[in-house]
Amino acid sequence: MDFMKLASERFSVRDFSDRPIEKEKLDIIKEAARIAPTAKNNQPQVVYVLKSEEALKKVRENTRCAFNAPVVFAICIDEAKQWRQPFSGEFSGNIDGAIVATHMMLAAESVGLGSCFVCYFDPYKFKEAFELPEGITPVALLPVGYKSDLCQPAERHFLRNSIEDFVTEL
Repeated sequence: MDFMKLASERFSVRDFSDRPIEKEKLDIIKEAARIAPTAKNNQPQVVYVLKSEEALKKVRENTRCAFNAPVVFAICIDEAKQWRQPFSGEFSGNIDGAIVATHMMLAAESVGLGSCFVCYFDPYKFKEAFELPEGITPVALLPVGYKSDLCQPAERHFLRNSIEDFVTEL
Protein backbone atom coordinates (compact mmCIF):
# COMPACT_ATOMS: atom_id res chain seq x y z
CA MET A 1 0.00 0.00 0.00
CA ASP A 2 1.42 3.40 -0.86
CA PHE A 3 1.84 5.93 1.93
CA MET A 4 -0.90 8.40 0.94
CA LYS A 5 -3.44 5.58 0.64
CA LEU A 6 -2.36 4.18 4.01
CA ALA A 7 -2.51 7.60 5.69
CA SER A 8 -5.87 8.55 4.19
CA GLU A 9 -7.58 5.22 4.94
CA ARG A 10 -6.42 5.03 8.57
CA PHE A 11 -8.91 6.25 11.14
CA SER A 12 -9.24 6.21 14.93
CA VAL A 13 -10.78 2.89 15.91
CA ARG A 14 -13.05 2.96 18.93
CA ASP A 15 -14.66 -0.46 18.55
CA PHE A 16 -12.42 -3.52 18.52
CA SER A 17 -13.18 -7.20 18.05
CA ASP A 18 -11.90 -9.71 20.60
CA ARG A 19 -9.84 -11.51 17.95
CA PRO A 20 -6.30 -12.09 19.25
CA ILE A 21 -3.44 -10.29 17.53
CA GLU A 22 -0.71 -12.41 16.00
CA LYS A 23 2.76 -12.02 17.53
CA GLU A 24 4.22 -11.19 14.12
CA LYS A 25 1.94 -8.16 13.80
CA LEU A 26 2.80 -6.93 17.29
CA ASP A 27 6.48 -7.34 16.40
CA ILE A 28 6.03 -5.12 13.33
CA ILE A 29 4.42 -2.42 15.46
CA LYS A 30 7.25 -2.63 18.00
CA GLU A 31 9.81 -2.38 15.19
CA ALA A 32 8.05 0.75 13.90
CA ALA A 33 8.49 2.25 17.38
CA ARG A 34 12.16 1.32 17.35
CA ILE A 35 12.95 2.96 14.02
CA ALA A 36 10.87 6.12 14.54
CA PRO A 37 12.84 9.35 14.33
CA THR A 38 13.38 11.34 17.52
CA ALA A 39 15.06 14.64 18.31
CA LYS A 40 18.83 14.28 17.91
CA ASN A 41 18.15 10.52 17.63
CA ASN A 42 18.23 10.34 21.43
CA GLN A 43 15.54 7.63 21.32
CA PRO A 44 13.84 8.41 24.64
CA GLN A 45 10.88 6.14 23.90
CA VAL A 46 9.92 3.44 26.38
CA VAL A 47 7.01 1.29 25.23
CA TYR A 48 4.93 -1.02 27.39
CA VAL A 49 2.78 -3.70 25.72
CA LEU A 50 -0.26 -4.11 27.95
CA LYS A 51 -2.18 -7.28 27.18
CA SER A 52 -2.67 -9.28 30.37
CA GLU A 53 -6.10 -9.14 32.01
CA GLU A 54 -4.55 -7.37 35.00
CA ALA A 55 -2.80 -4.75 32.87
CA LEU A 56 -5.86 -4.07 30.71
CA LYS A 57 -8.00 -3.71 33.85
CA LYS A 58 -5.60 -1.05 35.14
CA VAL A 59 -5.76 0.78 31.81
CA ARG A 60 -9.57 0.72 31.81
CA GLU A 61 -9.62 2.06 35.36
CA ASN A 62 -7.53 5.01 34.16
CA THR A 63 -9.32 5.90 30.91
CA ARG A 64 -12.59 5.28 29.15
CA CYS A 65 -10.64 5.27 25.89
CA ALA A 66 -9.25 1.73 25.86
CA PHE A 67 -12.27 0.69 23.74
CA ASN A 68 -11.91 -2.97 24.77
CA ALA A 69 -8.81 -3.37 22.64
CA PRO A 70 -6.97 -6.66 23.25
CA VAL A 71 -3.65 -4.77 23.42
CA VAL A 72 -2.82 -1.26 24.58
CA PHE A 73 0.63 0.16 23.97
CA ALA A 74 1.74 2.76 26.50
CA ILE A 75 4.16 5.14 24.84
CA CYS A 76 6.40 6.70 27.48
CA ILE A 77 9.58 8.70 27.43
CA ASP A 78 12.71 8.49 29.50
CA GLU A 79 13.12 12.08 30.70
CA ALA A 80 16.90 11.67 30.99
CA LYS A 81 17.17 10.86 27.26
CA GLN A 82 14.95 13.58 25.82
CA TRP A 83 16.62 16.43 23.98
CA ARG A 84 16.37 20.00 25.24
CA GLN A 85 15.87 22.72 22.64
CA PRO A 86 18.65 25.25 23.36
CA PHE A 87 16.69 28.34 22.33
CA SER A 88 13.32 27.77 24.02
CA GLY A 89 14.51 25.36 26.71
CA GLU A 90 11.63 23.02 25.89
CA PHE A 91 12.07 19.27 26.00
CA SER A 92 11.37 17.01 23.02
CA GLY A 93 9.75 14.12 24.91
CA ASN A 94 6.10 14.75 24.05
CA ILE A 95 6.95 15.35 20.40
CA ASP A 96 9.16 12.26 20.26
CA GLY A 97 6.41 10.19 21.87
CA ALA A 98 3.86 11.44 19.33
CA ILE A 99 6.20 10.61 16.44
CA VAL A 100 6.75 7.09 17.81
CA ALA A 101 3.00 6.61 18.29
CA THR A 102 2.31 7.80 14.73
CA HIS A 103 4.77 5.28 13.31
CA MET A 104 3.10 2.58 15.40
CA MET A 105 -0.40 3.59 14.22
CA LEU A 106 0.62 3.48 10.58
CA ALA A 107 2.40 0.15 11.06
CA ALA A 108 -0.74 -1.26 12.69
CA GLU A 109 -2.86 -0.10 9.76
CA SER A 110 -0.38 -1.61 7.29
CA VAL A 111 -0.93 -5.08 8.80
CA GLY A 112 -4.72 -4.81 8.99
CA LEU A 113 -5.08 -3.59 12.58
CA GLY A 114 -6.82 -0.51 13.91
CA SER A 115 -5.62 1.89 16.56
CA CYS A 116 -6.52 5.10 18.35
CA PHE A 117 -4.14 7.76 19.68
CA VAL A 118 -5.24 8.43 23.27
CA CYS A 119 -4.12 11.28 25.51
CA TYR A 120 -7.26 11.16 27.67
CA PHE A 121 -5.77 9.52 30.77
CA ASP A 122 -4.18 10.64 34.01
CA PRO A 123 -0.44 10.10 33.54
CA TYR A 124 0.21 10.33 37.29
CA LYS A 125 -2.34 7.63 38.14
CA PHE A 126 -1.10 5.55 35.23
CA LYS A 127 2.49 5.82 36.41
CA GLU A 128 1.42 4.81 39.92
CA ALA A 129 -0.79 1.91 38.76
CA PHE A 130 2.02 0.40 36.70
CA GLU A 131 4.80 1.37 39.12
CA LEU A 132 6.80 3.01 36.35
CA PRO A 133 10.39 3.86 37.27
CA GLU A 134 11.35 7.40 38.23
CA GLY A 135 11.90 9.51 35.12
CA ILE A 136 9.66 7.41 32.88
CA THR A 137 6.66 9.50 31.82
CA PRO A 138 3.63 8.23 29.88
CA VAL A 139 2.83 10.36 26.84
CA ALA A 140 0.08 8.44 25.03
CA LEU A 141 -1.86 5.21 24.96
CA LEU A 142 -2.42 3.28 21.77
CA PRO A 143 -5.25 0.72 21.88
CA VAL A 144 -4.67 -1.73 19.00
CA GLY A 145 -6.63 -4.61 17.57
CA TYR A 146 -8.84 -5.84 14.79
CA LYS A 147 -11.72 -3.52 13.99
CA SER A 148 -15.14 -4.83 14.95
CA ASP A 149 -17.55 -5.62 12.11
CA LEU A 150 -19.56 -2.50 12.98
CA CYS A 151 -16.58 -0.14 13.30
CA GLN A 152 -16.79 3.02 11.22
CA PRO A 153 -14.81 6.27 11.22
CA ALA A 154 -16.29 9.03 13.38
CA GLU A 155 -18.05 11.74 11.36
CA ARG A 156 -15.39 14.27 12.31
CA HIS A 157 -12.75 12.05 10.66
CA PHE A 158 -13.88 13.34 7.29
CA LEU A 159 -13.68 17.01 8.29
CA ARG A 160 -10.40 18.20 6.80
CA ASN A 161 -9.16 21.71 6.20
CA SER A 162 -8.10 22.59 2.69
CA ILE A 163 -4.37 22.92 2.13
CA GLU A 164 -4.86 26.65 1.63
CA ASP A 165 -6.29 26.89 5.16
CA PHE A 166 -3.04 25.86 6.84
CA VAL A 167 -0.16 26.13 4.37
CA THR A 168 1.56 29.42 3.61
CA GLU A 169 4.28 29.68 1.02
CA LEU A 170 6.79 32.48 1.56
